[in-house]
Amino acid sequence: MKRKIAVVTGATGGIGMEITRALLKEEFRVIMACRNREKAEQKRKELLRGSDLPEERIEVMHLDLFSLSGVAAFADRLLQREEKLDVLMNNAGTISTCYSQTQEGLEHTVGVNYVAPYLLTRKLLPLMAPGSRIVNMISCTYVIGKLTFPDFFTRGRRGMFRRLLVYSNTKLALLLFTLSLSDKLRERNVSVNAVDPGIVSTDMITMQKWFDPLADIFFRPLIRTPYQGAATAIDVLLNEQWKDTTGTLFVSDKPGKLSGNYLRHARIQELWEKTEEIVKEWL
Repeated sequence: MKRKIAVVTGATGGIGMEITRALLKEEFRVIMACRNREKAEQKRKELLRGSDLPEERIEVMHLDLFSLSGVAAFADRLLQREEKLDVLMNNAGTISTCYSQTQEGLEHTVGVNYVAPYLLTRKLLPLMAPGSRIVNMISCTYVIGKLTFPDFFTRGRRGMFRRLLVYSNTKLALLLFTLSLSDKLRERNVSVNAVDPGIVSTDMITMQKWFDPLADIFFRPLIRTPYQGAATAIDVLLNEQWKDTTGTLFVSDKPGKLSGNYLRHARIQELWEKTEEIVKEWL
């Protein structure tokens, strides 16, 4: 029997490692898609150490989400193999502390959190057959997200740069992408869902602003471990109960309820069209 294949972006982070472990336990061959190859190789050795896993069960591949050309190159390498992809876990994310742009002119957080996984997913669709699952990691902050064009792509938001607001906008965009793509793939029986991990202790939590220690004290009782944060994504990826569920936001191991404000968001079609225009040269 041919082994199932999964791609996990940001696999070296706390949540990514827990998702990778869970997939390995379910006999998947996992591709750790990471920007830092050296760190990824160390994590790969950590996963193999003390286990009876054959080395070919875990593969490290370089994926630079800061570059759309890099994303396309990664996807093209997989496309050349012509192997069915059973799971795509868009887990990687970032939050920029100051304004900067990618080489394509996208605001960094927007590029990494939204446009890069959009392009990666669109490129890899030919490898996905009925039963394949796509899961996008979003955040509860999507509720304060707001999309304004063209500011969203180039600056993250209209007005002064605010890291949390820009981050929230990217997670709203990723949620809307989830809803749009799920509709387009429904007849192919490829599921596309979003997951909110809650507030998780990861490398994304930094202490670079004067108020960060105060926020840390306030939110510390609410912070989950990476294992707890990964639990819902693992359930959506592996549980047979959800194999036919698509276009859904999962929170705390169960489907959440999205209001019509999101299901029929005023910007959902415009977001798709504008993103398609940005990535078209790599599709």
